[in-house]
Amino acid sequence: MPTLAAVAGAEYPDSLNNRDILPPEGTSLLPALKGDPIQRDAPLFWEHETNKAIRQGPWKLVAKWNGDWELYNLKADRTERNNLTEQYPERVRHMKEKWEKWALRTHVKPRN
Repeated sequence: MPTLAAVAGAEYPDSLNNRDILPPEGTSLLPALKGDPIQRDAPLFWEHETNKAIRQGPWKLVAKWNGDWELYNLKADRTERNNLTEQYPERVRHMKEKWEKWALRTHVKPRN
């Protein structure tokens, strides 16, 4: 959404029909489309059909519906073959907490 708003020169609204709208998530990719670098320090979060993930730097924590969390270092393991949850339990806990807070803030949870 930030990319589309930037391309259109539009401002994302704060409300519609007297109802507050959550601010858009993400970073505009417009600089990349113009050949400029993008700097993003914040994690990426997503949920799709109850599957969920968080990406922070080279680390990706992912879980399928009703499955356990799995941790991957994408810099060392681009194909996600080596689940590192047992080697990095604190990282898993920390990233899971961030995902849970994001899911509550953005109304991903609780599911209707």
